[in-house]
Amino acid sequence: MGSIDSGSQPAANGKLEIKIWRGRAKDGAFSAYQVPEQAHQTVLDVVTYVQRRIDATLAYRFACRVGMCGSCAMTVNGVPRWTCRTDVKTVARKGRLVIEPLRNLPVVKDLVTDMAPFFDKWQAAEGRLQATSDREAEVATIDPASPERKAADAGVECINCAVCYSACDVVTWNPDYLGPAALNRAWTLQNDERDGGKAERLRAVTSDGGCQNCHSHQSCTEHCPVGLSPTASIAGLKRMATRAAFGRGPR
Repeated sequence: MGSIDSGSQPAANGKLEIKIWRGRAKDGAFSAYQVPEQAHQTVLDVVTYVQRRIDATLAYRFACRVGMCGSCAMTVNGVPRWTCRTDVKTVARKGRLVIEPLRNLPVVKDLVTDMAPFFDKWQAAEGRLQATSDREAEVATIDPASPERKAADAGVECINCAVCYSACDVVTWNPDYLGPAALNRAWTLQNDERDGGKAERLRAVTSDGGCQNCHSHQSCTEHCPVGLSPTASIAGLKRMATRAAFGRGPR
Protein backbone atom coordinates (compact mmCIF):
# COMPACT_ATOMS: atom_id res chain seq x y z
CA MET A 1 0.00 0.00 0.00
CA GLY A 2 1.30 3.44 -0.88
CA SER A 3 0.61 7.08 -0.16
CA ILE A 4 1.20 10.65 -1.29
CA ASP A 5 2.25 13.78 0.52
CA SER A 6 -0.44 15.86 2.20
CA GLY A 7 -1.05 19.54 1.64
CA SER A 8 -3.86 22.05 1.23
CA GLN A 9 -4.33 22.85 -2.46
CA PRO A 10 -7.70 23.02 -4.25
CA ALA A 11 -8.95 20.37 -6.64
CA ALA A 12 -8.79 20.97 -10.37
CA ASN A 13 -12.16 21.58 -12.04
CA GLY A 14 -14.00 21.03 -8.78
CA LYS A 15 -13.23 17.30 -8.75
CA LEU A 16 -11.25 15.39 -6.15
CA GLU A 17 -9.03 12.58 -7.43
CA ILE A 18 -9.37 9.74 -4.94
CA LYS A 19 -7.47 6.48 -4.65
CA ILE A 20 -8.97 3.94 -2.23
CA TRP A 21 -7.49 0.62 -1.22
CA ARG A 22 -9.72 -2.26 -2.26
CA GLY A 23 -9.44 -5.89 -1.19
CA ARG A 24 -7.09 -7.30 1.41
CA ALA A 25 -3.53 -6.35 2.29
CA LYS A 26 -1.80 -8.92 0.05
CA ASP A 27 -4.21 -9.32 -2.86
CA GLY A 28 -5.70 -5.83 -3.01
CA ALA A 29 -5.00 -2.76 -5.12
CA PHE A 30 -5.95 0.89 -5.37
CA SER A 31 -9.04 1.95 -7.29
CA ALA A 32 -9.42 5.49 -8.60
CA TYR A 33 -12.55 7.64 -8.28
CA GLN A 34 -13.62 11.19 -8.94
CA VAL A 35 -15.68 12.91 -6.26
CA PRO A 36 -17.16 16.43 -6.44
CA GLU A 37 -15.37 18.91 -4.20
CA GLN A 38 -17.68 20.54 -1.66
CA ALA A 39 -17.36 23.12 1.10
CA HIS A 40 -16.70 21.76 4.60
CA GLN A 41 -16.19 18.27 3.16
CA THR A 42 -14.64 15.63 5.39
CA VAL A 43 -12.66 12.60 4.30
CA LEU A 44 -15.49 10.43 5.61
CA ASP A 45 -17.88 12.38 3.35
CA VAL A 46 -15.66 11.45 0.40
CA VAL A 47 -15.64 7.75 1.28
CA THR A 48 -19.40 7.80 1.85
CA TYR A 49 -19.96 9.45 -1.54
CA VAL A 50 -17.97 6.69 -3.26
CA GLN A 51 -19.91 3.97 -1.47
CA ARG A 52 -23.35 5.49 -2.03
CA ARG A 53 -22.97 7.02 -5.49
CA ILE A 54 -20.25 5.05 -7.29
CA ASP A 55 -19.51 1.62 -5.82
CA ALA A 56 -21.82 0.10 -3.21
CA THR A 57 -19.38 -2.76 -2.56
CA LEU A 58 -16.85 -0.48 -0.81
CA ALA A 59 -16.42 -1.61 2.80
CA TYR A 60 -15.61 0.90 5.53
CA ARG A 61 -16.55 1.52 9.14
CA PHE A 62 -18.11 4.52 10.86
CA ALA A 63 -20.75 5.29 13.46
CA CYS A 64 -21.15 8.65 15.22
CA ARG A 65 -19.65 11.02 12.59
CA VAL A 66 -18.86 13.58 15.33
CA GLY A 67 -15.49 12.44 16.71
CA MET A 68 -16.80 10.38 19.62
CA CYS A 69 -16.61 6.69 18.67
CA GLY A 70 -13.28 6.47 16.82
CA SER A 71 -14.55 3.82 14.41
CA CYS A 72 -13.91 5.81 11.20
CA ALA A 73 -10.11 5.92 11.52
CA MET A 74 -8.22 5.32 8.27
CA THR A 75 -4.86 6.19 6.73
CA VAL A 76 -5.15 9.36 4.66
CA ASN A 77 -2.19 10.38 2.50
CA GLY A 78 0.05 8.19 4.63
CA VAL A 79 -1.15 9.52 8.01
CA PRO A 80 -3.57 7.73 10.37
CA ARG A 81 -6.55 9.98 11.13
CA TRP A 82 -10.16 9.98 12.25
CA THR A 83 -11.90 10.77 8.97
CA CYS A 84 -15.14 12.26 10.27
CA ARG A 85 -13.28 15.27 11.68
CA THR A 86 -10.65 15.67 8.97
CA ASP A 87 -11.52 18.40 6.48
CA VAL A 88 -10.47 17.50 2.94
CA LYS A 89 -8.97 20.94 2.35
CA THR A 90 -6.47 20.38 5.18
CA VAL A 91 -5.04 17.14 3.79
CA ALA A 92 -5.59 17.04 0.02
CA ARG A 93 -2.72 17.94 -2.29
CA LYS A 94 -3.81 19.34 -5.63
CA GLY A 95 -7.18 17.77 -5.00
CA ARG A 96 -5.79 14.27 -4.49
CA LEU A 97 -6.33 11.82 -1.64
CA VAL A 98 -5.03 8.32 -1.05
CA ILE A 99 -7.15 6.47 1.51
CA GLU A 100 -6.05 3.16 3.04
CA PRO A 101 -6.89 1.03 6.07
CA LEU A 102 -5.02 1.54 9.32
CA ARG A 103 -1.52 0.12 9.49
CA ASN A 104 -0.50 -2.63 11.95
CA LEU A 105 -3.92 -4.35 11.85
CA PRO A 106 -5.16 -7.19 9.63
CA VAL A 107 -7.28 -5.96 6.72
CA VAL A 108 -10.69 -7.60 6.54
CA LYS A 109 -11.71 -5.87 3.31
CA ASP A 110 -11.02 -2.49 1.73
CA LEU A 111 -10.85 0.09 4.55
CA VAL A 112 -12.05 -2.24 7.31
CA THR A 113 -9.46 -3.66 9.70
CA ASP A 114 -9.77 -6.42 12.26
CA MET A 115 -9.60 -4.65 15.63
CA ALA A 116 -9.19 -7.87 17.63
CA PRO A 117 -5.38 -7.60 18.02
CA PHE A 118 -5.77 -4.03 19.27
CA PHE A 119 -8.27 -4.96 21.97
CA ASP A 120 -6.43 -8.18 22.82
CA LYS A 121 -3.51 -5.94 23.83
CA TRP A 122 -5.83 -4.07 26.22
CA GLN A 123 -6.65 -7.39 27.87
CA ALA A 124 -2.98 -8.37 28.02
CA ALA A 125 -2.19 -5.05 29.72
CA GLU A 126 -4.88 -5.72 32.36
CA GLY A 127 -6.74 -2.70 31.04
CA ARG A 128 -9.84 -3.22 33.16
CA LEU A 129 -10.69 -1.91 36.59
CA GLN A 130 -10.44 -4.46 39.39
CA ALA A 131 -12.88 -3.20 41.96
CA THR A 132 -11.94 -3.14 45.63
CA SER A 133 -15.55 -2.96 46.82
CA ASP A 134 -18.95 -4.27 45.78
CA ARG A 135 -22.07 -2.40 44.70
CA GLU A 136 -23.36 -2.26 48.26
CA ALA A 137 -20.41 -0.18 49.44
CA GLU A 138 -20.55 3.58 49.75
CA VAL A 139 -19.45 5.53 46.71
CA ALA A 140 -15.73 6.22 46.93
CA THR A 141 -14.68 9.82 47.43
CA ILE A 142 -11.89 10.77 45.03
CA ASP A 143 -10.02 14.04 45.38
CA PRO A 144 -9.95 15.54 41.85
CA ALA A 145 -6.90 17.62 42.78
CA SER A 146 -4.75 14.68 43.85
CA PRO A 147 -1.68 13.93 41.68
CA GLU A 148 -2.97 10.43 41.00
CA ARG A 149 -6.37 11.63 39.79
CA LYS A 150 -4.80 14.31 37.60
CA ALA A 151 -2.53 11.68 36.05
CA ALA A 152 -5.49 9.42 35.36
CA ASP A 153 -7.60 12.26 33.96
CA ALA A 154 -4.85 13.21 31.51
CA GLY A 155 -5.24 9.91 29.67
CA VAL A 156 -8.77 8.75 30.36
CA GLU A 157 -10.51 10.19 27.28
CA CYS A 158 -9.16 7.59 24.82
CA ILE A 159 -11.82 6.76 22.18
CA ASN A 160 -10.26 3.43 21.08
CA CYS A 161 -9.75 4.60 17.51
CA ALA A 162 -6.38 2.79 17.13
CA VAL A 163 -4.82 5.80 15.38
CA CYS A 164 -1.90 5.69 17.84
CA TYR A 165 -1.54 1.93 17.29
CA SER A 166 -1.38 2.48 13.54
CA ALA A 167 1.14 5.32 13.93
CA CYS A 168 3.46 3.34 16.22
CA ASP A 169 6.64 2.10 14.54
CA VAL A 170 7.40 -0.19 17.47
CA VAL A 171 4.17 -2.13 16.86
CA THR A 172 5.31 -2.53 13.25
CA TRP A 173 8.71 -3.87 14.31
CA ASN A 174 7.45 -5.91 17.26
CA PRO A 175 3.92 -7.34 16.92
CA ASP A 176 4.06 -8.41 20.58
CA TYR A 177 4.37 -4.82 21.78
CA LEU A 178 1.26 -3.88 23.75
CA GLY A 179 1.02 -0.53 22.01
CA PRO A 180 0.33 3.02 23.18
CA ALA A 181 -3.43 2.77 23.73
CA ALA A 182 -3.27 -0.31 25.95
CA LEU A 183 -0.39 1.12 27.97
CA ASN A 184 -2.13 4.47 28.29
CA ARG A 185 -5.17 2.64 29.69
CA ALA A 186 -2.96 0.75 32.13
CA TRP A 187 -1.46 4.04 33.34
CA THR A 188 -4.89 5.53 34.05
CA LEU A 189 -5.81 2.50 36.12
CA GLN A 190 -2.51 2.50 37.99
CA ASN A 191 -3.47 5.99 39.15
CA ASP A 192 -7.06 5.12 40.03
CA GLU A 193 -7.51 4.86 43.81
CA ARG A 194 -10.46 2.50 43.36
CA ASP A 195 -8.45 -0.15 41.51
CA GLY A 196 -7.07 -3.20 43.29
CA GLY A 197 -5.08 -4.79 40.47
CA LYS A 198 -2.02 -2.57 40.41
CA ALA A 199 0.63 -5.18 41.19
CA GLU A 200 -0.72 -7.63 38.63
CA ARG A 201 -1.04 -4.90 36.03
CA LEU A 202 2.49 -3.64 36.62
CA ARG A 203 3.80 -7.14 36.00
CA ALA A 204 1.77 -7.30 32.78
CA VAL A 205 3.03 -3.99 31.38
CA THR A 206 6.67 -4.76 32.19
CA SER A 207 6.69 -8.26 30.69
CA ASP A 208 7.83 -9.02 27.13
CA GLY A 209 6.14 -6.52 24.84
CA GLY A 210 5.62 -4.07 27.70
CA CYS A 211 6.34 -0.40 28.27
CA GLN A 212 10.13 -0.78 28.15
CA ASN A 213 9.85 -1.43 24.40
CA CYS A 214 8.66 2.13 23.73
CA HIS A 215 11.29 4.18 21.87
CA SER A 216 9.59 7.48 22.70
CA HIS A 217 9.23 8.51 19.06
CA GLN A 218 6.00 10.26 20.12
CA SER A 219 4.11 9.33 16.95
CA CYS A 220 1.19 8.28 19.14
CA THR A 221 1.08 11.69 20.78
CA GLU A 222 1.51 13.52 17.49
CA HIS A 223 -1.42 11.77 15.84
CA CYS A 224 -3.87 11.25 18.73
CA PRO A 225 -7.07 12.92 17.49
CA VAL A 226 -8.24 13.85 21.00
CA GLY A 227 -4.92 15.32 22.12
CA LEU A 228 -3.76 12.67 24.58
CA SER A 229 -0.10 11.83 25.18
CA PRO A 230 0.36 8.07 25.39
CA THR A 231 4.10 8.76 25.35
CA ALA A 232 3.78 10.51 28.72
CA SER A 233 1.66 7.67 30.10
CA ILE A 234 4.21 5.08 29.01
CA ALA A 235 7.00 7.14 30.56
CA GLY A 236 4.99 7.13 33.78
CA LEU A 237 4.76 3.35 33.69
CA LYS A 238 8.53 3.13 33.16
CA ARG A 239 9.12 5.31 36.23
CA MET A 240 6.65 3.27 38.24
CA ALA A 241 8.36 0.04 37.21
CA THR A 242 11.79 1.40 38.11
CA ARG A 243 10.62 2.48 41.54
CA ALA A 244 9.01 -0.92 42.11
CA ALA A 245 12.24 -2.66 41.10
CA PHE A 246 14.09 -0.75 43.83
CA GLY A 247 11.39 -1.42 46.39
CA ARG A 248 10.09 2.14 46.43
CA GLY A 249 6.55 3.50 46.17
CA PRO A 250 4.27 3.24 43.12
CA ARG A 251 5.23 6.65 41.68
